[in-house]
Amino acid sequence: MRGRSTVVVEMRSPLRSVREGHRGKERRTPIGSGYVQIHLCRRRVPGRGAVAGPAGGRPGQEGAAGEAMQEAITITEQPVSISVPVGYSFTLRCRAEGSTLLQYQWFCQHQSDCHQIPGATNPDLPIIAEQTQLYTCRVNDLYRNAVFSDWVKVEVHQCVARGLPPRLWRGEPVIILNPMEQRVEVGKPLQLQCAAMGVPAPCYQWYRNGNLLEQHKRKKLWITHAKVSDSGTYLCCASNSHGEHWTNAVDVHVGTCGSEKFFATGKIALLVGNNRYQHHPNLMAPVKDVFELSRLLEQLGFQVVSLLDLNKAEMATAVSQFLQLLEKGVYAVFYYAGHGYEHLGRNYMVPVDAPQPYSPENCISVQRILQKMQQQQTALNIILLDTCRKWYNPGRALSQVQPLEPWGNTVYGYATSEDAEAYELQDGEFSSGIFMKYLKKHILKEKKVTHMLEDVLEDVGRDPLVTGKQVMEIKHTLKEARSLTDPLCPSGAGAERWGHSHEPPSRTLTFPCGARAELRFLRLFSNLMSVCAKLQAPPAHVTAPRLLLCQPPEMEAVAMQRESRLDHVETLLASVYKWEELDCVFQLCGLQKIQTDVVLQLDLHYTQPSTKQRTCESLRTTLQKSLLGQFFSQRSDSQPDFQQTPAGKGSVCLRDTPDPKGQGSLRTGSGHSLPSSSPSTFSSEPEENDESDLGELCSALLRAGP
Repeated sequence: MRGRSTVVVEMRSPLRSVREGHRGKERRTPIGSGYVQIHLCRRRVPGRGAVAGPAGGRPGQEGAAGEAMQEAITITEQPVSISVPVGYSFTLRCRAEGSTLLQYQWFCQHQSDCHQIPGATNPDLPIIAEQTQLYTCRVNDLYRNAVFSDWVKVEVHQCVARGLPPRLWRGEPVIILNPMEQRVEVGKPLQLQCAAMGVPAPCYQWYRNGNLLEQHKRKKLWITHAKVSDSGTYLCCASNSHGEHWTNAVDVHVGTCGSEKFFATGKIALLVGNNRYQHHPNLMAPVKDVFELSRLLEQLGFQVVSLLDLNKAEMATAVSQFLQLLEKGVYAVFYYAGHGYEHLGRNYMVPVDAPQPYSPENCISVQRILQKMQQQQTALNIILLDTCRKWYNPGRALSQVQPLEPWGNTVYGYATSEDAEAYELQDGEFSSGIFMKYLKKHILKEKKVTHMLEDVLEDVGRDPLVTGKQVMEIKHTLKEARSLTDPLCPSGAGAERWGHSHEPPSRTLTFPCGARAELRFLRLFSNLMSVCAKLQAPPAHVTAPRLLLCQPPEMEAVAMQRESRLDHVETLLASVYKWEELDCVFQLCGLQKIQTDVVLQLDLHYTQPSTKQRTCESLRTTLQKSLLGQFFSQRSDSQPDFQQTPAGKGSVCLRDTPDPKGQGSLRTGSGHSLPSSSPSTFSSEPEENDESDLGELCSALLRAGP
């Protein structure tokens, strides 16, 4: 017969090889008693040749009735793989439809032995878990046509801790094996392993330093030749249709922690970029510079918090949180990009709310921060100042800062020299600082940090755009050949609390018309979240759809303190994620200021083909303040619940543990262009900073509350 191949296989062994004649492929198929005709048919598109006739029919018999018999068996419910403890009772299910009476036969395979299960001739197969095996079900009709279900794995765990699974277990993932801390030599294999029970069997996804590892989606993580960059904190997420659960986080060190090799007991970084000033010219480069440096430091194993546009109180609080996590042996990096000035060797950072002219209490002393860092007995302190160093108020007295201890662990990297300005460079759609342009070129190199910065200095000096205007400066007391690429040998869990502002999971919302939209929550910075919406394939009765994400009119006065102009953030978002896949984006910035829940409205505008009229349907999303405002929060194993109702009748809620420390009000916006930066000229010079001790200031702020 034209257009199909028919093979008749007689039962001679439990597992036969059936070759598909017209394609030359082989399929291994378990065969029961007697013989079964397995028809492997090639169908042709109407108008391009004959259509295959009935399987098992007489030679030359082709027609609609035969085709119906060939297509009569359809599996409507496939069995699913499961992972359960020994002795667990469950049922594998297979359902099929056909034009005649159907017969079922289950098979199982353990190691290389595949055999028919005696008496297993029902659609349901009750099993008491004893050992890990593979199962499949054969379905045949009276015409001896046969189809097979998917192979599924019943994984049986022989040793499970007492009390697992819980008494009212519904099949959600239950972690029964956590990965163990590893210390591996460079070039040797690295293996991490976890295990979870679940019905269906869980899927796995590994993470390092909070970053998804795209290639590692199994219980075992295997790296054949480990590198220093593979060091970090690992954990795995097990998930199925009932939920997800995370393993414990474990530290992996690749390298040697002997006396001949330097290492860090932790790597912690605080990055601050001030762009939008209330009383001074705005800047453009800090947005991109902070983002790019945070990504590079994360590759080096650093726990990073990156913050934009902080006022004086917020900068002091962030620094206080940063200092509390520093301890002996830690590598600490503090980076600031924004307005600043220098006076007789003292450097000061200008918050976004500093008045014009500056007053003594309006700026942050960099030397005070470094002094506090040294008191924590850190192994390496790095201050990177991407700011101007113009001299101001030479006649005023210096702040009372004690001299630094001679511990030989401090490195200053200045973007420019004394009494000079630091410049921004327009690079396509982005602006970038000259200093960051070359720092990101060298920061990943395995060499002493001062030597790495010397390479940056040389590149900046050769740049013709700033020749005679800007030259980098390095000051240090580093007596050991420590590098940012040094391996991690963790001694504590303090850093785990830093830099873990995780994105909420994406969710799919359904409008009354049946259209579905996916919401994604993306964090480029620790205190900024982008809410993105993408419309999925709409139903046929929804034409010309348009999706909009906004704040309800009654909420704008509460949540919007002022317009947030974040064109550069949206451009940065487009460069990281697939912008063409997003229909609309809403920016939530200044998350540290949150004191109330935030309500967003998702509007779907579309045309009804029958009436040709435009229709609008709306859903509302409530983001609780605890989810948004904890930009120093720890990771939680529990994920927020999600509910949905049309606007005006409820809300789509993301729930989390309430945060009693939420402060201030929230700035939100949908993205506008930032004003262009102007030269750093001021009508009057700033005054010298005689602020009191930074630690006392932070303590006072925390005691004062919102």
